[in-house]
Amino acid sequence: MTGVADSRKKDPDRPVRRRTGLDAVSAVKMSEDLTATVDAWAEAHQMARSDAIRKLVELGLAAAPLPHRARNPVATHSAEIEDRAVRQIGELLDPELPSDERERRIRRLTEGPPEFSHERIDLPKHKA
Repeated sequence: MTGVADSRKKDPDRPVRRRTGLDAVSAVKMSEDLTATVDAWAEAHQMARSDAIRKLVELGLAAAPLPHRARNPVATHSAEIEDRAVRQIGELLDPELPSDERERRIRRLTEGPPEFSHERIDLPKHKA
């Protein structure tokens, strides 16, 4: 966007200011507390408020996962991670335990106690 419409009346004596940048200008509505926090951050980083807002938005977007990413790196390796965990737990358990008890303990450690299964975000939700 190279320009924004100006609804003010033109003053023939006032010099015309040409826009030189290609970036769009955006207004941001923030509470007084948030504005004060941004201003404090800007001062600590020795930059103007507009530069601070831009930098904070860039940092936030870089840290947040994008919704269009089809593959989550953790999800793609979850089976491998679970296999490693099962092997580690198996090595720590008493080899004298019966196999069904070993499997129960491994399952309880990898899946968690059943009373907390509704809190897990990686398991499908059961319909009540």
